[in-house]
Amino acid sequence: MLRNQVTSLLRHGRIKTTTARAKEVRGLAEKMITLGKDGSVPARRRALAFVLDPDVVGKVFAELAPRYAARAGGYTRITRIGARKGDGAAMAQLELID
Repeated sequence: MLRNQVTSLLRHGRIKTTTARAKEVRGLAEKMITLGKDGSVPARRRALAFVLDPDVVGKVFAELAPRYAARAGGYTRITRIGARKGDGAAMAQLELID
């Protein structure tokens, strides 16, 4: 489930999920972007082993890594959006910072 959410976040730039899941996905997504900043073949293979879509890995290495080249970390933002209507779970939006 976390691999799917990381893949969706990197593909679309934002996802809506529970706050607890957003906190877990944040660290994994930031590791994938850090691998993209490394740019080596072993880093690409490690990213391909985790992210489900090879096109998303290409996007990480080609678009996201240069975008965050000057940043040391903190590529994502969690914004709380209230409670889910059905069960009252705390929801959040996880998005990549521009």
